[in-house]
Amino acid sequence: MKIQNITDASFGVYGKVLTGYDFSELLEVMGHMPCPADDVIYVPGADELERLPAARELKERAYGGLPIQAGYCNGNNKKLNAVEYHRSSEIDIAQTDLILLLGRQQDIEADFTYDTAKIEAFYMPAGTAVELYATTLHYAPCTAGGDGFRCAIILPAGTNLELDFAPSAEGEDRLITAKNKWLIAHEEAKIAGAFCGLKGENITVA
Repeated sequence: MKIQNITDASFGVYGKVLTGYDFSELLEVMGHMPCPADDVIYVPGADELERLPAARELKERAYGGLPIQAGYCNGNNKKLNAVEYHRSSEIDIAQTDLILLLGRQQDIEADFTYDTAKIEAFYMPAGTAVELYATTLHYAPCTAGGDGFRCAIILPAGTNLELDFAPSAEGEDRLITAKNKWLIAHEEAKIAGAFCGLKGENITVA
């Protein structure tokens, strides 16, 4: 598939590049976070990141003072596997080069299936940061060469944490797999308890 760049006009449907922030210390700390060679790890909140000045600045400027969590998604991945969305923007900060596979919530069908042919790929260089809008479908980044990817993930506090209620099995509620997380999986991914509504190829980034 064609890999576009986050600076291309086509990315504007999904989010925007963030400028005017100093992420140098955050990127240095991210370089020491675990990065599995053959798996992906996601940590919703990491003390090492949340105590940094950059986290405070993102809380105040990017989220208007709302409580946030600063975590990371690191590892090696070449597959789409699933898409998720939140009721809020997500900020991604790339410590390494990586590739984002993105779609639009508006393209989800009435039965909550989604055609993976509509997914677009975007190259995100190391050191850059983006805001992904709440309507942007996304999941774990893909490796863009090297020894894997490292990406800081900023979200409203509590996002992706374990549910403390039982969602309905009807309608959109069936997609709720964690707090502030709606997920549609591909059957090949075999994600336990997930709604398998991705139709078509489980996209692979070579």
